[in-house]
Amino acid sequence: MDSILTKKGESDQDLLQLAAKIDGFEGYHSPHGQRIAAIADVMATHFNLASRDRFFLQQAALIHDIGEMSMNRDYIRAPRRLAENERLDLQRHPVIGEQEAAKLGLPRGTQLIIRWHHEWWNGLGYPDALESEEIPLAARILRVSDTYASLTAARPYRPAKTAVEAKQYLIEWAGIEFDPTIVIAFLAAAEKAKAEAQPARQAQTA
Repeated sequence: MDSILTKKGESDQDLLQLAAKIDGFEGYHSPHGQRIAAIADVMATHFNLASRDRFFLQQAALIHDIGEMSMNRDYIRAPRRLAENERLDLQRHPVIGEQEAAKLGLPRGTQLIIRWHHEWWNGLGYPDALESEEIPLAARILRVSDTYASLTAARPYRPAKTAVEAKQYLIEWAGIEFDPTIVIAFLAAAEKAKAEAQPARQAQTA
């Protein structure tokens, strides 16, 4: 992964290995954490996050669901929708993830992004019911990046959505779950990447 993460020390390889372990626990068949980190870093660059904050965001993106793995609940990988009691239990995972990140000695900035990656723009997220700009920008970026990557990956209880379907979901929930400014920036970045990739595809088929 081409990122500022590789500039921060030898322990980064351990973090990538941990990310792969979390991906395996959740049933992803490709590097899910790394994909989220890459998407998030594009957004972080767009919003001119400081180098330190980009670093925290990438660390958090890689292992944002470490709390789920620590909880080790069978229902997380079950091929069905969660029951209400299971859903409420799962809402503990950002706080547990924050605690696990602290045990690993990761920076406080990384810990807090993990804690707040399920906060919603309208204040109905968890664990702290933060609202709009009370949620740090990095956590808002991770919310969008994680959702898009998750929707476009197959899960035990549903097939992967297309990129078009996932983008439509972001649009429909902008201003509710997601910071609308970040959704707009994400969609613009996706269109730019698609346009830039078009000449390469045409050259390959020429």
